Amino acid sequence: MNIGLTYDLRQDYLDAGYSQEHTAEFDRPDTIEGIEDALAALGHRTQRIGNVKSLVRRLAAGDRWDMVFNICEGMFGMGREAQVPALLDAYEIPYTFSGPLILALALDKGLTKRVVRSFGVPTPDFAVVDVPGDVASVDLPFPLFVKPLAEGTGKGIDARSKVDSPRQLAATCARLLEKFSQPVLVETYLPGREFTVGIVGSGREAEAIGVMEVLLNSEAEANAYTYVNKEKYEELVQYALAPPAEAAACAEVALRAWRGLNCLDGGRVDVKMDRDGVVNFIEVNPLAGLNPTHSDLPIMCRLQGIGYPELIARIMDSVARRIAR
Repeated sequence: MNIGLTYDLRQDYLDAGYSQEHTAEFDRPDTIEGIEDALAALGHRTQRIGNVKSLVRRLAAGDRWDMVFNICEGMFGMGREAQVPALLDAYEIPYTFSGPLILALALDKGLTKRVVRSFGVPTPDFAVVDVPGDVASVDLPFPLFVKPLAEGTGKGIDARSKVDSPRQLAATCARLLEKFSQPVLVETYLPGREFTVGIVGSGREAEAIGVMEVLLNSEAEANAYTYVNKEKYEELVQYALAPPAEAAACAEVALRAWRGLNCLDGGRVDVKMDRDGVVNFIEVNPLAGLNPTHSDLPIMCRLQGIGYPELIARIMDSVARRIAR
């Protein structure tokens, strides 16, 4: 099969003047190389396409592929992750992972929580702050947790994200609104253990292939799996497979959310326990990082004894089953 690869290369955006934090979700060359090697081992040919603008040029020139392995995050707009799959849908080219509707929804953490809550999945109470004046109408007990509505990789999250007073809430919201030019999500802070659940498959065939606990070292930024903690995970964070009871509880919540949202092929669901040990949905990542060494999904697979080529093979198996229907 001739497979095109769509991706955002981080260095391209750094060279264009964007900051390290602004480009945190984008990929390194070894991610693309790892995917290429895994697909080649499965007998496929690959062609590098690049980002959404490169895809537009290639499609306009008449290029076509049997399918596209898409890990493009996009740069601009609330629908940025949906741009590549929407284009591919228009040209009837199959691709990996979820379609434009789910990728656009999942990027908006507030809307996602509303939908997930309708399935009966527990998630922290929340409010969305669009402008600084909205802070006065937030009616939630402290402490609260504050983060950008539509970012990933811990962007906008640091030790100040946990707030304990109206003054801290107003200051943190104002700072994030100005820096990220998007609404802010305010949630009830959960003091319990934090996990991420790796999922492969679609619909009823989706399965949790690993549940990993995120443990912050004493030198780490406090209160959360922050941007800095993720960037310097080798020195600030420890990862451990969840014990069986906790793994089962986390997987149950994650799969209810994943299947309810109709996410496809593979990704992650982040969950956290409240003070009573009840597992709560935090967010879903239907376009999870796939760096063979540094991304959470490959890390948890490695802890489970699942090699990177096998992970890519399982994702491709899910795609093949979908396309065949």
